Amino acid sequence: MKICGAAVIAVFLLGLICPGVACSLEITLGVVTRPGAAQNVCAEKFRELVEARLPHKVRIYDSGSLGTEAEILKKIQKGSIHMGIITSGPFDRFVPGARVIDYPYLFGNYEQVDRVLEGPMGQKLLRMLEKAGFKGLAFSENGFRHLTNSRRPVHGVEDVAGLRIRVMESDLHRELWRLFGADPIPIGDLKKLIAGLQSKEIDGQENPLSAIWLDDFYKGQRYLSLTGHVYSSHIGVAGLKWFKGLPQKDQKAIVQCMEQAARYQRRWSRDNEAGFLEKIKAAGIIVDENPDIASFRKKASGIEGLGIFQAKDVRKLLLEFKKAVAGTGK
Repeated sequence: MKICGAAVIAVFLLGLICPGVACSLEITLGVVTRPGAAQNVCAEKFRELVEARLPHKVRIYDSGSLGTEAEILKKIQKGSIHMGIITSGPFDRFVPGARVIDYPYLFGNYEQVDRVLEGPMGQKLLRMLEKAGFKGLAFSENGFRHLTNSRRPVHGVEDVAGLRIRVMESDLHRELWRLFGADPIPIGDLKKLIAGLQSKEIDGQENPLSAIWLDDFYKGQRYLSLTGHVYSSHIGVAGLKWFKGLPQKDQKAIVQCMEQAARYQRRWSRDNEAGFLEKIKAAGIIVDENPDIASFRKKASGIEGLGIFQAKDVRKLLLEFKKAVAGTGK
């Protein structure tokens, strides 16, 4: 009887707090970038959409206030933060199959990106993230990655030899730059990266044009080569346990809001890409707009033979993605 009485009181109190409507909650979301940058554009649009549709509030933790992207993912797994918008690269340390998105020169243009990532293969990869405790929601955009450095012009892959290049906390990106002949330095802390570039402790870095400009990665650099070696996505994720604990209508709304925010952000990214390049040029950076891509492709092709692609399920997924990009698969 005491247990039943306690249950009745709990239900009564819940009714007082939330009479006839869903309780409001604060959804916490982490990104490493600062306001105005690509991840924040998506995060802020998501907040706008959620707060217009649900009784909830979205609190964005940006500017690396929650640590690196790998650290944010660990916090989402533990439930200490609900959501994140994270570059695709670091996911491969949690779900090895996720690295297929960052396979070098997989995508040749944005039409291929949208067709594959918004199609069955993109949905398959989002579902795979559940193995590591993430609910994959949608793909927003970082963009095609390019190389900057302070030491010398890079036209062909042979010019990369010996350069100390910052890479993401990703097994694929580390191995790729070793193949290119660089000395890859994994750094997740963007403030540490900027300091390293300006002090010349690090020779260069590789990122999409939006990040190079908006996150100040061009400072301390002299050369930019439009290598486009990897298409880099952002993935909107939630903690799977937290997400499944939400009412079904809230789950549906959160997925739809993230999908809509991702499409908005991808348009923003592409509409501003040419402008970012012009600003980088105006800042005095010497740009090679037509590097020897064939030399980079040739070296990058060796990555498929490395250990990071030897697991049977990862190789199968990579083949499926290649077929989807070519239009011969799902």
